[in-house]
Amino acid sequence: MHLLIIGYVWPEPNSSAAGSRMMQLLNCFHKNQWEISFASPAQQTEHMADLSLLGITPESIELNDASFDHYIADKNPDIVIFDRFMMEEQFGWRVEKFSPDSLRVLNTEDLHSLRQARHLALKQNREFQIEDLYSDHGIREIAAIHRCDLTLMISETETQLIIEKFQIPETHLLHLPFMLPPPNDMDTLPSFEEREHFISIGNFRHAPNWDAVLQLKTEIWPKIRKRLPKAELHVYGAYPPPKATQLHNVKEGFLVKGWAEDAQQVMQHAKICLAPLRFGAGIKGKLVEAMQTGTPSITTHIGSESMHGNLPWNGVVTDDNETFIDAAVSLYEDRRNWELMQKNGNRILEYRYQATQWEQVLTKRLIVQNQLKNSLRKKHFLGLMLRHHSLKSTQYMSQWIELKNKLTEK
Repeated sequence: MHLLIIGYVWPEPNSSAAGSRMMQLLNCFHKNQWEISFASPAQQTEHMADLSLLGITPESIELNDASFDHYIADKNPDIVIFDRFMMEEQFGWRVEKFSPDSLRVLNTEDLHSLRQARHLALKQNREFQIEDLYSDHGIREIAAIHRCDLTLMISETETQLIIEKFQIPETHLLHLPFMLPPPNDMDTLPSFEEREHFISIGNFRHAPNWDAVLQLKTEIWPKIRKRLPKAELHVYGAYPPPKATQLHNVKEGFLVKGWAEDAQQVMQHAKICLAPLRFGAGIKGKLVEAMQTGTPSITTHIGSESMHGNLPWNGVVTDDNETFIDAAVSLYEDRRNWELMQKNGNRILEYRYQATQWEQVLTKRLIVQNQLKNSLRKKHFLGLMLRHHSLKSTQYMSQWIELKNKLTEK
């Protein structure tokens, strides 16, 4: 099986949950001994994963350029995975035209339009409504899902949402959460007595994370610090902007640490993870890492969404700041309850995120979907219609930009 992934960015597993998720997919395909190509129009970065360890050579591709037509025709992969819907918009019509037998798969990471819609509702100080998804961003994302043969959905909530509200056939969706190794033996991790302080972690370029940092700085941490005057909050995250580093205040115990070379290493030395997320989508890598390192977490319903099913959370879930603060202080001082929450996290990892289980699910589904793609395409009329109209519009826009660029060069 030859598989091509078109990345929105190069995978940075130490920077974001999306980067970790991409490496999980690549590791799964590598275990199957599939031939993997990874291409992206993005600039390579110093923090990107070394793909050569998986036998993958990074390949740069151009936006709005016919060079990709020759590239995809020569490769003629069995499967093309678009990493996020923007890549499907840009390259989907070219894949369909020049490599029509390729199975077209969309990797969503999360529903971008849902995250943006929730953010808008928060700014307007109101509840999120399904109509908030009827935005230009939402229309584009849902259209891309309809056009693809299969879409990988990381969240059960989002999977049900698009089935019920946007008529995406279940035959074209696969719920696929994080694929993780077996949970650590808690005896190998620092104990309650060996840990200290609180931690918050998340890529600063991700709007929900930055909002959470501001909530901690202004609404939550001052009250925790007042009750626990010796405690500190260590704020980690990739790409901290000046507005974030300026929040650093030793006197307040609010320490902006920035980039963490090893997120799990710093997480396992903290006593509690704080994640007051007020909007967002998908499932949260920081909260999975907290479970993996035996660190209980205090978060919101948005933070825990689709992460633990009917199992008890490894900490406390609340949308009320005062309850959030009380839970953080109480758990910080209660060894017995802290250890119980630690066990809850291990149970969630064991029952919901085992790589051995989900890798088999993904592999089998891709093989079957590839075999059935022609019949499934014919049955999904809305997908056919959107490829007929939407692909033409994105095609012509891309070709117009390409021609404009050539004329400018002259």
